[in-house]
Amino acid sequence: MSEPPVTVMVVDDHPMWRDGVARDLSERGFDVRATAGDAASALRIAQTVTPDVVLMDLNLGDTSGVQATLQITQEIPGTRVLVLSASGEHADVLEAVKAGASGYLVKSASAEELVDAVRRTAAGDAVFTAGLAGLVLGEYRRMAITPDSEHQAPQLTERETEVLRLVAKGMTARQIANKLVISHRTVENHVQSTLRKLQLHNRVELARYAIEHGLDQEGEPEEER
Repeated sequence: MSEPPVTVMVVDDHPMWRDGVARDLSERGFDVRATAGDAASALRIAQTVTPDVVLMDLNLGDTSGVQATLQITQEIPGTRVLVLSASGEHADVLEAVKAGASGYLVKSASAEELVDAVRRTAAGDAVFTAGLAGLVLGEYRRMAITPDSEHQAPQLTERETEVLRLVAKGMTARQIANKLVISHRTVENHVQSTLRKLQLHNRVELARYAIEHGLDQEGEPEEER
């Protein structure tokens, strides 16, 4: 039995671009549930259709797509936001990620890159146009500080820590599953459990947490016997 198609919503204030992206994704097997041209309708419609992925432009006229991203990721936990913007400015990328975006793609990306990015975002991966992932992780390294000693760190299991370490190294859920000889679903369960314990929203924030706590510098875990 084949898996259901990834459900998508496209948010962009340019009707021709918006409709063109929606059409391209539909032709490639995605279930495009809705489109929107501004932040207010984006949140309202997303709450109704609850897509797997919202493809979000940052320039939405009076309201920034960053604000729409923040509202959607906070109010619709099961929906991930992939920014598709004409801007590759570092400040725009970092603002979008801090608002909860799972990834960032510039509009110069090819159709194949877009399709791959939407699929990977739906699967829970953090997806960025080449060069931007290093920018995000580099910024998180710069911001890294000693953990607040007044707050006890959440207790992660050994396996959750192993998965977190590999997420910080940029591995996808499928790659982690292959490395640890466990199922893809088990990896996702560990990721979701870790997100809940750490009160984080996505894998980019998980990677930041791992970097701040030095997990990305530790040795790789052994495979389960």
